Amino acid sequence: MSQHDIGLIGLAVMGQNLVLNMANHGFSVGVYNRTTATTDEFVGGLKNEPVDKVHAGTVDRVKGYHDLKGFVASLKTPRRIMIMVKAGGPVDAVIDQLQPLLSPGDIFIDGGNSDFRDTNRRDADLRKAGFRFIGTGVSGGEEGALKGPSIMPGGHHDAWPFVKDIFQAISAKVGENNDIPCCDWVGDAGAGHYVKMVHNGIEYGDMQLICEAYFILKHALGLTNEELYQVFKSWNEGELESYLIEITRDIFTVKDPITGGYLVDQILDTAQQKGTGKWMSQHALDLGVPTTLITEAVYARCLSAQKDARMRASKVLSGPTEKFTGDKKQFIEDVRQALYASKLCSYAQGYVQLDAAAQEFGWKLNNGNIALLWRGGCIIRSRFLGDIKAAFDKNQKLENLLLDDFFKAAVEKAQPSWRRVLSTSVQLGLPTPVFSAALSYFDGYRHARLPANLLQAQRDYFGAHTYERLDKPRGEMSHTDWIRERKLT
Repeated sequence: MSQHDIGLIGLAVMGQNLVLNMANHGFSVGVYNRTTATTDEFVGGLKNEPVDKVHAGTVDRVKGYHDLKGFVASLKTPRRIMIMVKAGGPVDAVIDQLQPLLSPGDIFIDGGNSDFRDTNRRDADLRKAGFRFIGTGVSGGEEGALKGPSIMPGGHHDAWPFVKDIFQAISAKVGENNDIPCCDWVGDAGAGHYVKMVHNGIEYGDMQLICEAYFILKHALGLTNEELYQVFKSWNEGELESYLIEITRDIFTVKDPITGGYLVDQILDTAQQKGTGKWMSQHALDLGVPTTLITEAVYARCLSAQKDARMRASKVLSGPTEKFTGDKKQFIEDVRQALYASKLCSYAQGYVQLDAAAQEFGWKLNNGNIALLWRGGCIIRSRFLGDIKAAFDKNQKLENLLLDDFFKAAVEKAQPSWRRVLSTSVQLGLPTPVFSAALSYFDGYRHARLPANLLQAQRDYFGAHTYERLDKPRGEMSHTDWIRERKLT
């Protein structure tokens, strides 16, 4: 008998926590996992979970199934099935298994970190087959999935009314009365997963910027972990207030039970990645937009992974031996300002790429509302997302956040500090790839003329690729026989 409001397939930790979140909010959920023992262990263990994780009545609202036919039959129509399996082929496999069991109008929901191109394809294919497909980004990790994530749904718009109540109920809430859900419809086809990809790319940039700030403070000023805690504590009480600054502050307090020292100092300096940052950089190149911060953040992780090579190089290559001799307190403030300005550039680049993608795919994205989706539950939640919303409310066609009065003033105020931090880092030989990329982007964007005129002359010289002239209409191409016209000196 049809009884469940929604079904969920894939009971890894994220899937389990989303099920609990839905059931805790009063929704009945049917669950299925390919490994039946996982289903039984999850459902059977609910009665032993603490009340802050499993609320009163939740156990009765969750039921496990060992076969897909029984699972599908248990769902109210139109059937809503959320797929929480590994991105790529496994998602397609689940969809293929489900289609013969479903009816036209039923709704597939992919809640994993899928490539937006796969989501575009699935949306188109399932429309032709008579189904409705939602590709939704879910951010906030395991805790967010349980207590309230940021949810970014896109796909077949006709499916939105059938999942809206569930998604907005389980999402994070913000606002003075804690009543604004961090979930709203994003756009057609793969728009939801695209916005999640951009979120993750900005996350890459934010994390690397914070790491570079840490590296500068530690190696230029010699700050201890206790002092670093105080610095990040004060930063989290101002403009930089955010989830990532908050957890960075806390990391500096954790002791290692094995050595007795601080745990952060015992962690190998190699970073991993799941691919979404790389996808964003790759598509930025496809679109021809300069998303340089996220790309440099991806490369920074790649370089960190070359640990053995770096160890060998450190015994051969050398750099400056200078020590910092300036005002320590002022330099800490300089680093804060540089971090803030660089983060603003990162978001500016992210939104430029969103606009380019929207034009490419015909999506109608609401940039201000996207900022609201990121104010709670997700990893990049921060104070100034409200300022981004305000900027797009003032000008929905704003082509770059740096042109908004608030962001323009903030970056101009930070410029002296920003430049001092970069010049000091270069003099001391400290790597700051993303700080550098941010300032280079700002300087490039604010110049009306860049050296690409010489680049175009070079291309025309060796390959007759032609060029445009300042004194002719845009698009009218010229060519010069540079070898014949060159003057010998």
